[in-house]
Amino acid sequence: MIELQPREIEEQKLYQQWGLSEAEFDKVQELLGRLPNFTETGLFAAMWSEHCAYKNSKPLLKQFPTTGKNILQGPGEGAGIIDIGDGQAVVFKAESHNHPTAVEPYQGAATGVGGIIRDIFSMGARPIAMLDSLHFGPLDNDHTKYLIDQTVAGIGDYGNCIGIPTVGGEMTFEDVYQGNPLMNGMCVGLLDSVQQQKGAAAGAGNLIFYVGAKTGRDGIQGAIFASAEFNDEQESQRSAVQVGDPFAEKMVMEACLDLIENHADILVGIQDMGAAGLVSSSAEMGAKAGFGMDLNLDLVPQREADMIPYELMLSESQERMLLCIKKGHADEVIELFNQYETEAVEIGTVRDDQQYILHQHDEVVANVDVKALVDEAPVYRKPSSRPARLDKESTGFEPDTSKVAEVLMDLLQQPAIASKESVYHRYDSQVQTNTVVLPGSDAAVIRVRNTDKALAMTTDANPRYLFLDPHKGGQIAVAEAARNIVASGGMPLGITDCLNFGSPEDPEIYYELEQATKGMSEACRQFETPVISGNVSLYNEFNGQAIYPTPMVGMVGLIESMDYVTTQSFKQHGDLVYLVGETKADFNGTEIQKMQMGQIEGQLFDFDLATEAANQQLIQEAIRAGLVNSVHDLAEGGLAVAIAESTFDNEIGVDIKLDMPASWLFSETQSRFIVSVSSELQADFEQLTGAKLIGTTGGQHLAIQTNNSKINLDVTTAKKAWKEALAWQMK
Repeated sequence: MIELQPREIEEQKLYQQWGLSEAEFDKVQELLGRLPNFTETGLFAAMWSEHCAYKNSKPLLKQFPTTGKNILQGPGEGAGIIDIGDGQAVVFKAESHNHPTAVEPYQGAATGVGGIIRDIFSMGARPIAMLDSLHFGPLDNDHTKYLIDQTVAGIGDYGNCIGIPTVGGEMTFEDVYQGNPLMNGMCVGLLDSVQQQKGAAAGAGNLIFYVGAKTGRDGIQGAIFASAEFNDEQESQRSAVQVGDPFAEKMVMEACLDLIENHADILVGIQDMGAAGLVSSSAEMGAKAGFGMDLNLDLVPQREADMIPYELMLSESQERMLLCIKKGHADEVIELFNQYETEAVEIGTVRDDQQYILHQHDEVVANVDVKALVDEAPVYRKPSSRPARLDKESTGFEPDTSKVAEVLMDLLQQPAIASKESVYHRYDSQVQTNTVVLPGSDAAVIRVRNTDKALAMTTDANPRYLFLDPHKGGQIAVAEAARNIVASGGMPLGITDCLNFGSPEDPEIYYELEQATKGMSEACRQFETPVISGNVSLYNEFNGQAIYPTPMVGMVGLIESMDYVTTQSFKQHGDLVYLVGETKADFNGTEIQKMQMGQIEGQLFDFDLATEAANQQLIQEAIRAGLVNSVHDLAEGGLAVAIAESTFDNEIGVDIKLDMPASWLFSETQSRFIVSVSSELQADFEQLTGAKLIGTTGGQHLAIQTNNSKINLDVTTAKKAWKEALAWQMK
């Protein structure tokens, strides 16, 4: 890489290739009082990228509620933290790794997992679980099958090697993700509240330590790459993808946790070197505390020769952390990390002014105000216009249910509904031996050791609903996550998110982002689930085609007693089956519309947050009163699919009678649950919920009778088709 002179950078407009606009480059000059040199231009390009600065999304993120009575740390640190009592807290964060996964699916997914794990232990927490949210093109394409296979392998291998169970997730398959798949990962950790950390570097003369793997040329410009539209040309940009080493990460994690637990008196701050590598971690740590920094780049551990400052600062090599240590304690840190066969190198000191100064070969190679890098990025409120599709007259789609049993069997084999066991069997979901509810139920459940408590966790996205109505769709994404937590016996605590959208330069896409965040904010207030962390991933387009608006919601809930842990499967013959919530003819954006029409269209059905919250509260009360044997929320595929899924685990049949047309079996009206109750508790349950008795469990058949049809399927046969469908389609 040739380092151009400042005047050449200006004349050749190199800054534009790095994602800075003309106006932004002018602003950099104004802040510096001169032209930036090659390294400084690179620092600003990375720090002012959408991925680091959120310059196109900041005004919209301000809508989110971020505080609450149990919130110990909201957005702004490596991850958010919520108090769960007894001196303990849960820590969680989600991140996207979309463009790297499109280009190099194995390493893209693996390093996405590695980065999110570092965010958790940088807060002082031990990671206890991983979840994911994956969105791919249709399965009739060999490249898509390759992407899925390698993405799953990358997630599984990294988590399995480091010893963190992957316990939940979701997958969707749509044409719009063909060239731009989404890989969102979420990590959950547990923290003794007294060990909570911050990523700040304070105290003039304190030491800056680089720990972990050596720096190479992998992942250079990764943050810039993630902040640009994607096309055939960029598909070969493998240099922007990092390479992961989970064994190295395991050693770094254990060393950092040892430092936090046993040497807290010498640790000032700790941060992961994630997007934009050494520059973002060091500049952010200084700016947060109001201090500057002096770094000597000759001391940065390097695995490649002749790396220039630009490369050293912007490399996104993995498994690296930055520490601020009290002066006089260098030997203690070096000795500690040596015990874990991990490098710890002093590379600089904290300054009492706010200058951020880099040296290499006895020369100053960058000298900028740290606040200019971190806090002066421009913020844009882009033009917004409502897409015409949202105002089209609704088609009034009515499903063909003349062969209703066949329709149900076909739906059970749709890739979004079919069992994901062929995917998650590649993940170790039981390492650490705390997993109480394995992948496949509404939410995963992890026991909190040495207590009677557990944590429920889920990831949810409803891209089709958001495409038809981004505002209501945003509300539903949060509501469905809460419904999954409640169905598992939990009280929703808060959310993390990945806001995956197309280019904000397109007014219609900016409108989607604006409306989705508005809807999500309203739902978060309704459920008292603040947004404590997350990320924004824009420019998800391939050759000009944007993805569906896909805000992924990761939610964690507290289960206050192990007695409240609830799963979706029917437990015994002779139980009573109830439907909580009202069913309507809601078909636009549903699985059955996509299956029968080949597309989704029309106005999204009505949705009411107050009704949703009221029904969730009924379920919570019923679980706490010990009145239920199973609970399953109704989602993709509707009522018939939810009933079928409830029969599969224990292969217990069901006899259902419904006063509704057959088509309503496949409506996706929200705010509904299927519940099974022991017959002796009938009166108590009905008095509490006012729910409608619709049938009983028993036998070997899935029998459903409506006003105008009958389904009678052998449970084992239906289960086999559902269980094997995805594996068959992958082959």
